[in-house]
Amino acid sequence: MRYLNFGIGDKIPEFSLKDADGNQINSRDFIGKWLVLYFYPRDNTPGCTKEAVDFSNYLEDFRKYNCQIVGVSPDTEEKHANFKEKHNLKVILLSDPEHSILEKFGVWQLKKNYGKENWGVVRSTFLIDPNGIIKKVWENVRVKDHVLEVLESLKELSNNRE
Repeated sequence: MRYLNFGIGDKIPEFSLKDADGNQINSRDFIGKWLVLYFYPRDNTPGCTKEAVDFSNYLEDFRKYNCQIVGVSPDTEEKHANFKEKHNLKVILLSDPEHSILEKFGVWQLKKNYGKENWGVVRSTFLIDPNGIIKKVWENVRVKDHVLEVLESLKELSNNRE
């Protein structure tokens, strides 16, 4: 059963959201580059912080493959700005408080936690080629070693481009 709305081989939908500095960022801005687009539940929580810090720590390695890293959550621009400053994050963080992109990608889902159901973000990562085509998807991501898995996939896929 497929929970996400997009998978390998699909072209990503166009989107436009504000970053932590209030700048409008559009999906077209990344055409011609590899893109790691990761969705996460909330700023300043242990798992989300580790993921953002790990991606920031490996950003230069991703850039060697002409790859940009973008995180998306329902947090406000202000929360993102605080999160970036507090943890010295180098990745782009986009704010989607209306859940428009989260829902479009299918990562805004009903989740069960301690017997209660709540809507939230299913931690997911998409690796997208320079033409906007999804090449790899990770759903229900476990943060430990995730960034290294994504980097390894980028290395393999960028070397095998036709």
